[in-house]
Amino acid sequence: GGMAVRVRVLPARRCLFDEPVQIRVTGLRPQQALTLRASLRDDTGQLFQAHARYRAGSSGELDLSRSPALGGSYAGVEPMGLLWSLRSKEPYRRLAKRNVLTPFCVELEVYEGHGDMSCLLGKCTHERWFLGEGVKRISVREGRLKATLFLPPGAGPFPGLIDLYGSGGGLVEYRASLLASRGFVTLALAYMAFEDLPATPEVLELDYFEEAINFLQKQQQVKDSGIGVLGLSKGADLALSMATFLPGIKAAISISGSGFNCFIPLQGNGFTLPVHPYDLGRMKISDESGLVDFSEVLDDHRDPSTWGSRIPIELSSAKFLFLCGLDDMNWKSELYCRDAVQRLQHHGLDVEFCSYSGAGHLLEPPYLPLCQASIHKVLGAFVHWGGQWREHAKAQEDAWRRIQAFFWRHL
Repeated sequence: GGMAVRVRVLPARRCLFDEPVQIRVTGLRPQQALTLRASLRDDTGQLFQAHARYRAGSSGELDLSRSPALGGSYAGVEPMGLLWSLRSKEPYRRLAKRNVLTPFCVELEVYEGHGDMSCLLGKCTHERWFLGEGVKRISVREGRLKATLFLPPGAGPFPGLIDLYGSGGGLVEYRASLLASRGFVTLALAYMAFEDLPATPEVLELDYFEEAINFLQKQQQVKDSGIGVLGLSKGADLALSMATFLPGIKAAISISGSGFNCFIPLQGNGFTLPVHPYDLGRMKISDESGLVDFSEVLDDHRDPSTWGSRIPIELSSAKFLFLCGLDDMNWKSELYCRDAVQRLQHHGLDVEFCSYSGAGHLLEPPYLPLCQASIHKVLGAFVHWGGQWREHAKAQEDAWRRIQAFFWRHL
């Protein structure tokens, strides 16, 4: 008897992936014990789930932005906990969006009690998109470029960004598509392990990245006041190199990166930036988990014999923002960021730096769940990325705000 149990997502049933929502359940008995579950399948069909136990309020309503979870995948008042705590049954899977033209469909279910989840009371489907209304996705194969261009709706002009992911390679679009949905013309650029780009290139050419800048500057909707570049991990040191050696870059963001050139020599016009000395023999493989700990492979960056691989960022006229997690288990990113930041400050340059306690290596757009470990496509090994669930989720929300504010300010 009584009202039907309704699950609602406010302000709307569909939204962009980076938007927070309010999940509300109505038609319950006062103080009723409930379990909420979120499920989604990634583009390969892998199931990710999270659940949390709650108690309805005295009016027979439950509002996740006000009621604490009493346990499950997380505890406490966490309005978006059901999303950021999603994980797959199979360990070491990373939730990423391969096809940005379709949403992630999140199935939200409410079950009776705190036990076996056999009695379903109500459910709804919530769509989370990576491409805003009217954003265009254009595949780019011009000259040597392998990229995807995202154009916000309207004539602009908009600030232009180049988006680089790490040494896992491929063409990663979901961050670029979200940034375009927020008003930036964004070029997601592949540079290794994609189509005929080798998985482990002998050398990377600055020319290639210059081609990307020129292509972006040619677009009518792009403001001619300078380009931004955003990179994660290996993409971060490439972003710094672009801002240092190539004209046209006005603002650069390094996420979990370093101020020296890593793993692949970078060839410029009449010079080559060598790789920072490293020894893969210092890789540690955990006996119990089989995970690779990569953090000790580099020679000490304070040793002057390694300084030939430093990116001379102090010669750049770009603005810089460095972001990293203090629980990065893959890379000593805080140490390496600090080194770069101190070099810039030593030269009297303005630089922003934000490090997050409890955050891991893979600082992603908000509400993508923490990935503590996953397969590295190029290394072919399972790598430990680090991070604590709740802290990492909070860091991603803050970093996303900072990234957008930084680019708006400087572009």
